[in-house]
Amino acid sequence: MLTLFSLLTALPAVLALHLLEPEIVLPAFSVLLFVEAAFAVVAARLLHGPDSADDITLWDLAGGFTLIGCAAAVLGEPDQAALLLTEQGDLRPASRP
Repeated sequence: MLTLFSLLTALPAVLALHLLEPEIVLPAFSVLLFVEAAFAVVAARLLHGPDSADDITLWDLAGGFTLIGCAAAVLGEPDQAALLLTEQGDLRPASRP
């Protein structure tokens, strides 16, 4: 399961670096991690694994994805997130007189 989530994180991240504009890579990565955290929570609720403190569980993965997604969102600028949610061709001027 850890390998599956690693591939689901790495492949879109590499594609985003090559296909998206540099300004919106960080917000897109943040959204990707939040979506993966949601999938990990759903999988953890459906698959009841052993309650051992020695192993990494799906709940641990969901928490890690959420933590890294929050860090990516905090490090990104609000304008970058707005660019992700709006059309990229309609950019605002850098400064107003």
